[in-house]
Amino acid sequence: MRVTMVLPALTEATSPHFRPIKYSLFPPLGLATLAGYLPADAQVAIHDEHVMPLALDDDTPDLAVIQVYITNARRAYALADAYRARGVHVALGGLHVTSLPDEAAAHGDTIFLGPGEDTWPQFLADFARGEPRRRYQSTVRTLAGLPPIRRDLIARHLYLVPNSIVVSRGCPHVCDFCYKEAFFTGGKGFYTQAVDAALAEIDRLPGRHLYFLDDHLFGDRRFATALFDGMRGMGRLWQAAGTVNAVLAPDLLERAVAAGLRSLFVGFETLSPVNLTAQRKFQNLKRDYAAAIRRLHDCGVMINGSFVFGMDDDDSNVFARTVDWAVSHGIETSTFHILTPYPGTPLYARMAAAGRLTTSDWDVYDTRHAVFTPARMTGAELEAGYWRAYRDFYRWGAIARGAAAHDDLLGGLRHAAYAAGWKKFEPLWDVVIRARQAGAMLPMLEAILSEFGRRRNPPQAATPERPAAAAASPHATRAGLLAEPGPS
Repeated sequence: MRVTMVLPALTEATSPHFRPIKYSLFPPLGLATLAGYLPADAQVAIHDEHVMPLALDDDTPDLAVIQVYITNARRAYALADAYRARGVHVALGGLHVTSLPDEAAAHGDTIFLGPGEDTWPQFLADFARGEPRRRYQSTVRTLAGLPPIRRDLIARHLYLVPNSIVVSRGCPHVCDFCYKEAFFTGGKGFYTQAVDAALAEIDRLPGRHLYFLDDHLFGDRRFATALFDGMRGMGRLWQAAGTVNAVLAPDLLERAVAAGLRSLFVGFETLSPVNLTAQRKFQNLKRDYAAAIRRLHDCGVMINGSFVFGMDDDDSNVFARTVDWAVSHGIETSTFHILTPYPGTPLYARMAAAGRLTTSDWDVYDTRHAVFTPARMTGAELEAGYWRAYRDFYRWGAIARGAAAHDDLLGGLRHAAYAAGWKKFEPLWDVVIRARQAGAMLPMLEAILSEFGRRRNPPQAATPERPAAAAASPHATRAGLLAEPGPS
């Protein structure tokens, strides 16, 4: 059996003018995971259009598997239609397929709703018998017995972060703008691997650097504690995503740092408690953002802060206010988004019912365009403010001010190196990507992350001889407050 697995690219990721590094960060781990279930004698190829062209005219496999998310849906459907025209059986799965199954079914022979750990093996058995079903709905949620990921199918040198890994699925929280609830309908919305299985997968990865792509690596405290304790001594440097409340939890962050955590993506999203309540992001309410930032920096952890513009409590001043707050608190990098109501989410349902959606062109549901009518500004103002926030946060003056917010010279230098390297040298990244040498930059990333972990008084996790302190940090005394804009 010949199988082609495809991650279709966004238009901007294949532009002749500019190719952002974010599309060359991680390999398509989901497809490589599914490939692990295929028979040993199957001829399998994975094509990530973000980093390599797909020779469609020369490709006629027995089975084409295409991963669909909202902003590559147009390209995914075009590929699916082209394969079907040549008699290839096309299987479609992913977030967008689960959210709009009838739309996807018009382009695929088989569609998958939800995670594939239970449905994909069943499909392969049905396909081998010549009896594949049109639709498979996931209901059984477990990561027990996962076969090894087919990392041999990944062209590691094409990615800055080839060692991506996922040891859990979903998230324990329920935010209105998140795809999670739609994708995990019909079963558990958050579950983890066995710790031993996760550690075995980590041990198989070469080099030092890891990037956990889990939505919330810290979401199950018992699992996270055991995982971090098991990773101590491995000599890894790693990055992940977590929440403000997880950062403020006693002892958990220290265990992560002792295991090699050097950078954390944190979903601050908004400085407005009104917005947090409206979007059901309750895990951020009554949390001191500034204390979380200081705690991460005290532990030597770099921060990538996520912020969303366009919630109903936002006016045209939200952009400058947010940027000033992030810069003054020394956040190394920020990721800004325009609020985007994805199909299948409660936010989308509310916006549709109120007649506030302005387009169903999925290409612009990319968190860079206003696809709804904002409450307190125009759509044009929202888009202009979004772009202005990026420009203002990554100005040289803002980078210098953010670096000065750190309490030591080395921390400030690391801040400047990382922030500048990420955004100020994008033309250089474009050259590296086109030369297919993104992986050659990994040693530089490892060097910067290694420096972030070099502290005068490195944090230590609790032990029976050294119990966790009652307060996570000396700065946590204001933990009942949501930080307001201003210097720390």
